[in-house]
Amino acid sequence: MVSVAGEQGGGLDSSSDTKKKRLLVISGGSRGIGAAAIDRFIAAGYSAINLSRSATSNPEALNISVDMSDTDWVNTCREQVLQHANDADEVCLIHNSGVLFKDSIADVSTEQLYTALQINVVAAAQLNQLLLPSMKPGSSILYVASTLGEKAVAGTCSYVVSKHAMLGLMKASCQDLFGSGIHTVSICPGFTDTEMLREHLGNDQSILDSIASNVSFNRLITPDEIAASLQFASQSPALNGSVIHANLGQRES
Repeated sequence: MVSVAGEQGGGLDSSSDTKKKRLLVISGGSRGIGAAAIDRFIAAGYSAINLSRSATSNPEALNISVDMSDTDWVNTCREQVLQHANDADEVCLIHNSGVLFKDSIADVSTEQLYTALQINVVAAAQLNQLLLPSMKPGSSILYVASTLGEKAVAGTCSYVVSKHAMLGLMKASCQDLFGSGIHTVSICPGFTDTEMLREHLGNDQSILDSIASNVSFNRLITPDEIAASLQFASQSPALNGSVIHANLGQRES
């Protein structure tokens, strides 16, 4: 096997010519749901590319350092990504990168709103345009949205706006890719035990416990549970255009 070193020390193992070459390309794969997805897909025989500012811990993944808040970010990794995508029989593209600010309609700054839309939505559209010419029938585009893609809570204005927009991008993907053999799905996690959620809540365990009390299983979702949902969706073209809420069942107010 041949290992191709990434910018942050990862690698991709080349597949045998007799095997179907399956490639995962994921944004924001350094931690949380993204890291769990990389582990799952690699275990299932995929090569994996992580597009993120930080490296994922899985040594078999190729880490390409990018900053998706920069509107020209995609040109910094174009050749390296296409080198692998053009050779793949199947590409699973997962849009997972995201930023979560504490803001409201009364105080959200123009800069924060632009940043949330760039990282959570525009970067996904840019990555679609980069990879679509390389994606063969049987490939998939998966969007990690949020329960807040179809409702809202106070204090997360820019995040709510961007996740609603992400669902619109997925639905547009479904219509525009009609007949291509590429399917698309939005997985909307509920309260998932990730670093991003804990940081947003100030690592306050009492708040986390309160949130868990409104989940039917009385706990937060694990990143691997969302990763399993993504893996299932990647192999399920019948779900094309679907918005799937993966939240363990939340109490409705």
